[in-house]
Amino acid sequence: MTFLALDVGNTRLKWALYDKPTPGAQLLGHGAVFLENIDRLSDEDWRHLPEPTHMLGCIVAGEAIRRRVEEQLELWDFTPHWAVSSAAEAGLINGYDHPTRLGADRWVAMVGARARMLRQFPNMQPRPLVVVMVGTAVTVEAIDAQGKFLGGIILPGHGIMLRALESGTAGLRVPTGEVCEFPTNTSDALTSGGTFAIAGAVERMVQHVRQHCATEPVCYMTGGAGWKMAPSMSVKFELIDNLIFDGLLEIARHRLGQTL
Repeated sequence: MTFLALDVGNTRLKWALYDKPTPGAQLLGHGAVFLENIDRLSDEDWRHLPEPTHMLGCIVAGEAIRRRVEEQLELWDFTPHWAVSSAAEAGLINGYDHPTRLGADRWVAMVGARARMLRQFPNMQPRPLVVVMVGTAVTVEAIDAQGKFLGGIILPGHGIMLRALESGTAGLRVPTGEVCEFPTNTSDALTSGGTFAIAGAVERMVQHVRQHCATEPVCYMTGGAGWKMAPSMSVKFELIDNLIFDGLLEIARHRLGQTL
């Protein structure tokens, strides 16, 4: 019972093929392509893959991209399924004002984070969570110990911050700098400012969850730019390669009635 997981973001499509739809499944193959190269997947990356039994994807790139991905999936004989946010799924309760308006990537990553936390600390009471995704945009989510999504914040990623400053400030065209405590040139000042803004947002959310839940939260960070943030973080955290794949596996396990 092979399982294909897709994470279609704003910049890239990432895919992973597992031997079964459960967390901890064996990885049979994986890859990533920029969105402009989606139309070559069936002829290149996926051409020699064994046919998946099931597929579940998470997409934030829009309807046109979804249709292009589904055209490539016609290589195999199955119906594509896409994860969407809902009132509750796989042990997570959605506290958003309008649950279906929560971004699917945020929802799936939180499902993955909670499932990971429960496996990581099996002999302890469940703990609250702060889940950070660092990509084109940055999201910082809060989940209480009972599995309820309390709310989250969204802020620009490094690239958006820099482009906003370039477009709004005359003559500001500088290369990427280094992160340092006391920047003494514009490149370092911009890079350090964006990095510390994200780190500060995470620190503030950890404080909020600590106070609200009266216990120290577990903090997971994921996303393509997560490694850039790691040296500048002031709170304890764990860097996870791809929480969205973890979440897709957990959702598939619940929907298909699989056991660990």
